[in-house]
Amino acid sequence: MFRLIENTWDAVSYLGTLPFVDEIYGLGVCQGGSIIASASVTDHRIKKIVTVSGMMAADAFQWGDRGIADQVIAAANASRQKMYETGAADYSWPNVLDDSMTREEFNALGIPMSNDTYNSYGKDGVAGPGKVKNFTNEHIGDQSMQSLISIGEHYADKITQPTMVIYGPNAATAICSTNFIDRLTNSPEVRAFDEFSHVDFYWKPEAVKASCDAAAEFFNKQG
Repeated sequence: MFRLIENTWDAVSYLGTLPFVDEIYGLGVCQGGSIIASASVTDHRIKKIVTVSGMMAADAFQWGDRGIADQVIAAANASRQKMYETGAADYSWPNVLDDSMTREEFNALGIPMSNDTYNSYGKDGVAGPGKVKNFTNEHIGDQSMQSLISIGEHYADKITQPTMVIYGPNAATAICSTNFIDRLTNSPEVRAFDEFSHVDFYWKPEAVKASCDAAAEFFNKQG
């Protein structure tokens, strides 16, 4: 999260040097929604933002079971210490989808949205290993130390730029968008698509088209 927010500010700085760029807008999908919203709190060079199926107000979703959260944190802490001491990347993050798992094996882990996630990332999914060059499902083991901190959620009332929130009300992550909407004070525009799940917005053609059309209309709107 912290690195990616910094990277976003750097990208905005670079775009600001290009003579053909008049205004800079931000679009974030899933965790990218939280990143672009967080970056926009203090970067008003970003003039509008759109989040799609965003992990925006994620506290209720990620910390709903404190026991599970503590297990994830303990594993991430151990992984970070291991990487510091060995100087090598550690991909041994437990209970995540790897490149070899079948749908049945991944579903058996009991992880929320497992079937939905497998539709995209699984080895038999639309964007899994072998479908996209150099793609892997491997995660650096300390990732949760950052992803469990949802900065945008707690600064939502500080966001002044025009904002659009796109999400699926029936998605497992809907609470992340609805809680965020409730905390915004800038009269956000909301597009809710009942027919799409969280991961549908990643790859399903009709979901991608619906969200892209809504975002394009919002960005092109004058005033």
